[in-house]
Amino acid sequence: MSLIWATRGYTWGFTFLCTGGLADPLPTYERCFPFDADDPPSLRRVGDRVALRLADPEGRCDRSGRIIVHEFIVDGDDAGRLVDLDDALARIWPRVRDTYAAVWDLPDPPEPPGS
Repeated sequence: MSLIWATRGYTWGFTFLCTGGLADPLPTYERCFPFDADDPPSLRRVGDRVALRLADPEGRCDRSGRIIVHEFIVDGDDAGRLVDLDDALARIWPRVRDTYAAVWDLPDPPEPPGS
């Protein structure tokens, strides 16, 4: 599975926490998330990928009180297995939960792997 993960933290803004092995995940992100950042949670297929937007399952908010949103782009075999938001939450969130818990309230975002 390749995973691109964009989110924000308590004090830091939009950043990629996983790049899916890409030097620059932004073009792929922009193709998969052309819709408004305030759109509700969703799962949509974009070619052989799945674009997934989730409100933080732990209910975390940024310092302005906005619910933190996580956006994932999944490809590979896992993309084909995701059927709806509940399924995606059950399959994807456990893979990133501990990583996010360790970084969300840092003053600056961590560098994504491979940066």
